[in-house]
Amino acid sequence: MAKARSPNRDKALELWLESGGNISNRELAEQLGEKEKTISNWKSRDKWNVVLQTGQCSTTMKTESNAGAPEGNRNAVGNRGGTAPKRNSNAVTHGFFRKYFPEETADIMEEIESKSPIDMLWENIVIQYTAIVRAQRIMFVRDQDDETRVLIKEKPGMFGTEEEWEYQHAWDKQAAFLNAQSRAMTTLQGLIKRYEEMLNSSLATEEQRLRVEKLKGEIAVLEQKTSKDDDKPIEILIKRKGEG
Repeated sequence: MAKARSPNRDKALELWLESGGNISNRELAEQLGEKEKTISNWKSRDKWNVVLQTGQCSTTMKTESNAGAPEGNRNAVGNRGGTAPKRNSNAVTHGFFRKYFPEETADIMEEIESKSPIDMLWENIVIQYTAIVRAQRIMFVRDQDDETRVLIKEKPGMFGTEEEWEYQHAWDKQAAFLNAQSRAMTTLQGLIKRYEEMLNSSLATEEQRLRVEKLKGEIAVLEQKTSKDDDKPIEILIKRKGEG
């Protein structure tokens, strides 16, 4: 039996539209007693951004109709209950994927179809930024005496085992880290630039604008930490669109 649709799903959309798209997923989750991730899924699957711009929503609950196929019609043979059979391609925008791709892959494609380009780009930004922050821990150099010894070759010999070691000195590790961090930052900045360009479109919401401003502030702090320039304080100021 299919899981009943939560009444909060439509309520969440209603509250979000009333706010003009400015209320956050967290606030909605707190008001409705739902998980923030649940709100995010509803927002993506029901295409709230499109609804906000067009005023049309085809995902809310509809009154059931008892009308069926004309007598003798065989288009729905083998389908009891008036709904499409499980995995029937007519329930998917691109039935081709359901026909030829594994179920798990097709499910992922369905999920992606419900996302807007700007939200997909934002997710890529978050993934890249997460990798940069994680690298701070993985590639951390304790001090100038921080040396790493790595066994790169081992083979038996006449007088015992022959081993070959590679030594990584602190300055080598620090240089490698800075180079990797610089490349990663360049990629991240490119993604952010594209995101900001997309914000100029009419479909961008205030929430989407504010979250990139917050991220840019965090990156500025991270860059300062990486360069160890603690003498230059950074002030992070986030303004809503239209504020002076």
